[in-house]
Amino acid sequence: MAGNPSEAVIDLYRRHAVQWDAARRTSAWNDRVWIDTFAKQLARASHVLDLGCGGGEPVARLLLEDGMQVTGVDTSSEMIALARERMPAQEWIVCDMRRLALDRRFDGILAWDSYFHLTHEAQRAMFAVFDAHAKDNAVLLFNTGPEHGEGTSTFTFKDEPLYHASLAPAEYHALLDRSGFEVICHAANDARSGGRTGWLCRRKRPR
Repeated sequence: MAGNPSEAVIDLYRRHAVQWDAARRTSAWNDRVWIDTFAKQLARASHVLDLGCGGGEPVARLLLEDGMQVTGVDTSSEMIALARERMPAQEWIVCDMRRLALDRRFDGILAWDSYFHLTHEAQRAMFAVFDAHAKDNAVLLFNTGPEHGEGTSTFTFKDEPLYHASLAPAEYHALLDRSGFEVICHAANDARSGGRTGWLCRRKRPR
């Protein structure tokens, strides 16, 4: 949609999949602390849903090496092709996370460096997707901005605007509670992870 930078995100990742993937694999992995913490909450052989999985490295690779099974979802068929070539035994699906309906539940759900590309309304609606795919006691990890707002950054290697948005922390707390999740760890502008604001949560109420 012209004039709406949120609608350009998918096209950007499709057009620049190879460049973005190479940068993600070769640059310093400064957000690993959150992925490690997520993985430690899960048992070996856990099934993890990775929303916005990209080419599968480094995140899905770490989970696989920790003995987990990964179902990766991404809107970019180019990214999914990379992940499928690298880890063919895992499940890779081309789909928009906003419309995901697998009719299956997972031990862990990641929406890392992906969820924050959604508009405010789409972020609110994603909690129904999280809820529909989470087992009892499931672990959920996503990242946002530190406060309510919208903005753009420069896409990797290109002077093109990449949309980001965030709700207020109080609203995330309310949405999580309404969906049956409790916050295990929340850190805003975390210096250990390049300034990311992370939310590590666990489902607290059985159905």
